[in-house]
Amino acid sequence: MKRQRRTKIIATIGPSSCDPAQLEKLVNAGADVFRINMSHSSHEDMRTYVAALRKLENKYGPIAVLADLQGPKLRISSLAEGQVQIEKGQRIIFDANHTPGTAGRVGLLHPEIYAASEPGHTLLIDDGKLNLRIVEVQPGRMIAEVVTGGILSSRKGVNLPDAILPLGSMTVKDREDCEAAIEAGVDWIAISFVQRAQDVLDVKAIVQGRAAVMAKIERRAAILAIDNILAESDGIMVARGDLGVELPLEQVPGLQKQLLTAARDGGKPVVVATQMLESMTAAPVPTRAEVSDVATAVFEGADAIMLSAESATGSYPAEAVATMDRVAREVEHDQNYEDILRFRKTSSPQTTADAISAAAASIAETLQLKAIVCYTATGTTGIRVARQRPRQPILVLTPVKETARRLNLVWGLHCVQTADPANTTQMVKGAEAVARAEGYAVNGDRVIVCAGVPFKRPGTTNMLRIFKIGETNGTT
Repeated sequence: MKRQRRTKIIATIGPSSCDPAQLEKLVNAGADVFRINMSHSSHEDMRTYVAALRKLENKYGPIAVLADLQGPKLRISSLAEGQVQIEKGQRIIFDANHTPGTAGRVGLLHPEIYAASEPGHTLLIDDGKLNLRIVEVQPGRMIAEVVTGGILSSRKGVNLPDAILPLGSMTVKDREDCEAAIEAGVDWIAISFVQRAQDVLDVKAIVQGRAAVMAKIERRAAILAIDNILAESDGIMVARGDLGVELPLEQVPGLQKQLLTAARDGGKPVVVATQMLESMTAAPVPTRAEVSDVATAVFEGADAIMLSAESATGSYPAEAVATMDRVAREVEHDQNYEDILRFRKTSSPQTTADAISAAAASIAETLQLKAIVCYTATGTTGIRVARQRPRQPILVLTPVKETARRLNLVWGLHCVQTADPANTTQMVKGAEAVARAEGYAVNGDRVIVCAGVPFKRPGTTNMLRIFKIGETNGTT
């Protein structure tokens, strides 16, 4: 399906959108990628979703599927009365005792927390609604003073923004979910609770190239290690909900901008997520502020923007996708969009393939060509060209269906599975045929092709060719 925008849309599957008819509605509304939240989906559910989406591919072309792993969940234990009121200045003991908690003592059965905490560290409970300062730490026990009080309820989540926990991002459940997702044929694995580059490497050791790996940036520790995390990841997600708990809310917009810039410089796709159209879980229209939030991510050049509860459990899943689609298309046609997108140039190319891809975008701009066509097996050529954010459409031709699916998350890429050319003549004819068929060029239009010689050898992007549609002999 040919989209009229370059920013991609991710829709989360849930009770409101899980049947095949509803999934097709979301595709027609504008969804390019479907997220399966493994916190709420069984393996059987996941396999059902993937099978339904693969059937839709026969009609609509490549669809990317992203499995989002739950990650470690740090929670307090149960309270004897279910909930208690805690007041500012009050001191609470946290320990590894399984006895139900009270207002003065709460179970916290995570030894990693005691190992990493220090006096002066902040302890946040219930998405930051309750704020405590740690004053004393012992093995299996600590005391914290309430800074911001309120209702403390059983099993609420805990955050320690000041600590790097001696805890990997993968639980036993995550390993099982990851293996099941790979077997089901998902295209992307998103990792929660990333603190360091090693967390990404641990998942890649399991995935072994069978899917792309995306690091969710949701912890202060990940921000501090972002360069190393980016280097090992295939992409990142700006998970603003948890970032807004770990860090002051007012810092999140600036961090979003920094992460988008860093990811683009690194040639890695980046997703902006969380509460983008939150009010549409219950209302058929978004707030003006939400529309502005979506527009900002598009103006900043995000590869993809994501819906969570809006499409998973909301009352208006298709309407939420359609709204996001309209906002993205309107922004991309705004007179300021191209200037804002190119205000800051990407970092200098480091390899021959980077230089060739940058040159393709520059030549297409200078000569006002109709489209850029990339032949690629692994997808790196398409990603490198997309990194330049050219004005021209980017048409990706690949013999590998998994590559076509994976690239459907990347800004501006329209992916088509086709045979690898055997020579330059076949390359030009193949590019012309697909450009015509997909509606990107007609007779007399000029396009530029990126490819690698010798053909059928991944990682050899080293050639550019310009030709005119309707002429069998291209000119170099």
